[in-house]
Amino acid sequence: MIPSVLPTYNRAPLSFIKGAGSWLIEQDGSRYLDLGAGIAVNALGHAHPALVAALCDQAQTLWHTSNLYDIPNQRALADALTEHSFADTVFFTNSGTEACELAVKMARKYHFEKGQPDRVDIITFSGAFHGRSSAGIAAAGSEKMTRGFGPLLPGFVHLPWGDHDALNAAINDRVAAILVEPVQGEGGIIPLPDQCLKGLRDLCDEHGILLVLDEVQCGVGRTGKLFAHEWAGVTPDIMMVAKGIGGGFPLGAVLATEDAASGMTAGTHGSTYGGNPLGCAVGLAVMKIVSDPAFLDEVNRKAGLLRQKLEGLVAAHPDVFDSVRGSGLMLGIVCKASNLDVVAAGYAQHLLTIPAADNALRLLPALNITDEDITEAVSRLDRAATAVSSGTAA
Repeated sequence: MIPSVLPTYNRAPLSFIKGAGSWLIEQDGSRYLDLGAGIAVNALGHAHPALVAALCDQAQTLWHTSNLYDIPNQRALADALTEHSFADTVFFTNSGTEACELAVKMARKYHFEKGQPDRVDIITFSGAFHGRSSAGIAAAGSEKMTRGFGPLLPGFVHLPWGDHDALNAAINDRVAAILVEPVQGEGGIIPLPDQCLKGLRDLCDEHGILLVLDEVQCGVGRTGKLFAHEWAGVTPDIMMVAKGIGGGFPLGAVLATEDAASGMTAGTHGSTYGGNPLGCAVGLAVMKIVSDPAFLDEVNRKAGLLRQKLEGLVAAHPDVFDSVRGSGLMLGIVCKASNLDVVAAGYAQHLLTIPAADNALRLLPALNITDEDITEAVSRLDRAATAVSSGTAA
């Protein structure tokens, strides 16, 4: 008999009732060191006092009015995001998937309003993940994402990751946008080299194509800058943001230049819950902390510490691990053993990590993880690797 919760998740046998910092706690008091942060969502860890205060204060005054009316928190958060980014305007969603839907609509509407209604194709790349909506799975294009869900939304051109010749050959007068993650998350923590992102920007400029960045997982301080594309010194036309921006509260956004957003007038898009007072109150608290240059300096320092320790771990377990890759506190360990075995062995050590494609292990800790917790996490991962190597992992 089907359970009351639709069984679309292959859940671990763990159930947490409380969180504090980088730790999650089960009913029996068992404590787990969390290197997943809710898949890069809990940017400031669990139960951060500033976020709790922001949510509780707002909850006592106003939860929801809908976007029929002005929402002061929404305007304040939009002001903060535009102040600290390339963008001129922001639309708030509840998730990264919803942000993808708008980004696709915005790119196509832009060209429609410019008198080019046939310019609808969006170039994407293998290994991509852009959410699980109809547009999101069509954008990714992989059989794992799309099998059984046809007919798929047309207008997406899927190219191999890193194939410059294929990219140049795909450019024509039907291409509206290029959609890419600066660091692929689900795809296995694969950074797009800075020179390639610069090349995409130049290519888009040359052909009048919009550059759309998916920073749902790699944005909001995750790589050591507020947004990952800043490392390359370029700016997109449209950017998808979610996960970390709400610090655990469901919140997403699409950021855009005035030009890219010019086709999105009253009535062209909407959301009942998007940008509600509760979510934006928490988002404001997150932005106040994460946009501070001193905070980002600490993210980079901690990222260096974690990476150094992980490189040593890989060297100590050459039969289990191959290499470390990623950016900031968005790191992946490419495994030689099954990454699922390593994740399971981590559970036995009360350590939470996340598998990804390409047999990678994702490490996405809270951006404010302590040095002590970094050391403890690598120690537990070391014990997990030993168990995998010896065949004693549960």
